[in-house]
Amino acid sequence: MQNGDIARRGLVLLGCGKMGSAMLEGWLKRGLPATSVWVLDPHPSDWLKAQGVRLNEQLPADPAIVLVAVKPQMMTEALPSLVPLGNGGTLFLSVAAGILIDSYERMLGAETPVIRAMPNTPAAVGQGITAIVGNAHASAAQMAQAEELLSAVGGVVRLETEAQMDAVTGVSGSGPAYVFHMIECLAAAGEAQGLAPELAMTLARATVAGAGALAMQADEDPSQLRRNVTSPNGTTQAGLEVLMDAETGLPPLIKATVAAAADRSRELANG
Repeated sequence: MQNGDIARRGLVLLGCGKMGSAMLEGWLKRGLPATSVWVLDPHPSDWLKAQGVRLNEQLPADPAIVLVAVKPQMMTEALPSLVPLGNGGTLFLSVAAGILIDSYERMLGAETPVIRAMPNTPAAVGQGITAIVGNAHASAAQMAQAEELLSAVGGVVRLETEAQMDAVTGVSGSGPAYVFHMIECLAAAGEAQGLAPELAMTLARATVAGAGALAMQADEDPSQLRRNVTSPNGTTQAGLEVLMDAETGLPPLIKATVAAAADRSRELANG
């Protein structure tokens, strides 16, 4: 990691569960000194204890970044200890789902630089995608810092407004679960056609993983990749006629799925 400001001033990680651990592992692999990282976690894992970070120690007076990675329900208990760092040069970067930027501004001070981020679970294997949006006090340099930090676990995109975060939640935040269920359904359909359960699951997993990798690496867009696989009047076309039905197929179902997740995200954010 090339950012000397973070190495010099320090980074505070509030909460180090699965997402926090994935990010910390990525930062350390990129060269961030373990001694530049302060972690506050009441139940540290054995892995975390072995990383050489400053665990539950007194915090630096002016860290470059505080990354908030606790569960939303733990926020009101965990954040007050960091109030003295608000309204200053410390950036608060939140990956806690459903907590609005103005909530941090109320707790930490109206002039606190805040960036809200929505990663997803493939971050655990370095294949995540994270959307970020900052408040008016987050500088261009701080946005770049956040992007560099989060790129340790996958791609990063910037949003124009915080209101877009609900749609991001519906697509990429919750999306891995949709894909996992697609694998379940594909395997079950293979069983229904006479395949052994283990074989059906092996085929379903590899098919979805391989198709995803091809979609990321190919020059063509997914619609062209779909056409490349589809011979006229062949087996794929027969299956797609069911899947792409405008009334009962995947298009209306996925639209409703994402809408339901985005609506729930709005409800949770608004209390």
